[in-house]
Amino acid sequence: MALRRAAMATILIAAIWLIAVKGGGWQQSYPHFTYLSGWGLFGLMLILTAYNGRKKLPFIPLLSSRLWLQVHLYLGLFTGVVFLLHLRWSWPSGWFEAALAFLFSTVTGSGIVGWWLSRALPPRLTTVGGEVPYDRIPEVVRALREDAERVALGAIPAARTTTLSDFYASRLAGFFAAPANFTAHLRGSRRPLNRMLAQIGEVRRFVNSEEGKSLDQLADLVRSKDAVDLQRSLQLVLKGWLFVHIPLTYSLLLASVAHIVVVYAFSGGAR
Repeated sequence: MALRRAAMATILIAAIWLIAVKGGGWQQSYPHFTYLSGWGLFGLMLILTAYNGRKKLPFIPLLSSRLWLQVHLYLGLFTGVVFLLHLRWSWPSGWFEAALAFLFSTVTGSGIVGWWLSRALPPRLTTVGGEVPYDRIPEVVRALREDAERVALGAIPAARTTTLSDFYASRLAGFFAAPANFTAHLRGSRRPLNRMLAQIGEVRRFVNSEEGKSLDQLADLVRSKDAVDLQRSLQLVLKGWLFVHIPLTYSLLLASVAHIVVVYAFSGGAR
């Protein structure tokens, strides 16, 4: 794995160096080099887009998904350099070309962000136990809320007081009713959880031993709900960036086709 990654990185660096050193000479030597680089760029984008199709057909033995991802990453970086060469290392002045360049930059940027997210977030999913499938999270949250309500209400007959149920209704009901602390989980902050546990600790001074046992159960349920919220937040981001990257990718392809049509319609193409 490491050897393959090193080989791909070496090839990428060599290709970038070749383009950076020889690109200017190619543009001067070949009058129609812009057309050639444009078609090469479009072909590279088609290959990159094929990765999404490969993910939808995992049963077809077209190399491993991990290898496809590595090729996708390195080829994406190389495509960015070819894009700069095609632009002659300067931002285009026409509004359509500028919009196309901005779209390409956005697709590339979202791809880099997605790569970073796919490296940084998955390890955090395992820090609080096993990963919960995203589609099961609402079911797990509902079960935790029902358990919390049962604990809070169940303490009333034994303690003959509503201290615990009142605390649950005022401080914890909203937390158990819906996803919470999205941004805090993305930052890796435990402050909201620690704040709720501190509030539970304050209530402990006003309850008897029986309610104290129920309070311990509520604290455990708060920790479990917080862990599920962490799973939801990270998985939502991992899934959500694809809803940005993939539509932008197909929009870029369509805009590129329009660009090709316009170029050949108004310039006569390469002769």
